[in-house]
Amino acid sequence: MKKILLGALITLVGVLVFRSCSTDKKEKSILQENSMLIQQQIDNVSKLIVTEGHFAEVYNYKDSYQLFGPLVTADKKALVVVNAEVTVAYDLSEIDFEIDGPNKTLVIKSIPEAEIKINPDFEYYDVTADYLNQFNAADYNKIKKNVNASLMKKVEASNLRSNAQNRLLSELSKFYVLTNSMEWVLVYNGEIVDQNLPQLILLD
Repeated sequence: MKKILLGALITLVGVLVFRSCSTDKKEKSILQENSMLIQQQIDNVSKLIVTEGHFAEVYNYKDSYQLFGPLVTADKKALVVVNAEVTVAYDLSEIDFEIDGPNKTLVIKSIPEAEIKINPDFEYYDVTADYLNQFNAADYNKIKKNVNASLMKKVEASNLRSNAQNRLLSELSKFYVLTNSMEWVLVYNGEIVDQNLPQLILLD
């Protein structure tokens, strides 16, 4: 009788251990699958989010060279019309993140800065220059530098940055939806992200 009870007890313990191991393996498998899914989703949105804008600039360039004091000068001038395409982009492949599978947590450590690119098209009109003060490479470089600086001021004063930021938030909100649906936690800037994702990003 004792042998039967002992055998039954050993069998019961074996079944419980087997079930425990099976459950543990199943949970680890689910965690691994979830981690891989999150990684894949982040990779899918790791592309440039671009907002485009078009700007026009009319620039008057003038340079004078004194020959014999201020009374006699050699002048050169140009009217420059610039049409520029400006893009504001975030390279999401540079997002620094960490997946903590055991604690079911996705930690976004940092988000890349916006990249502003200006592609101007220059058209020169009314270009005149005295014989002793001709246009050279330095003049064209100076015009390009001044125009780019002026265009950058226009970009900063426009809504291009805010539009690009809204696109960024749209992409990042996918992380919250994904983690929330899988009962994971999304952490950014040291705080748990909930429906206040836009505010957390904007305050960074």
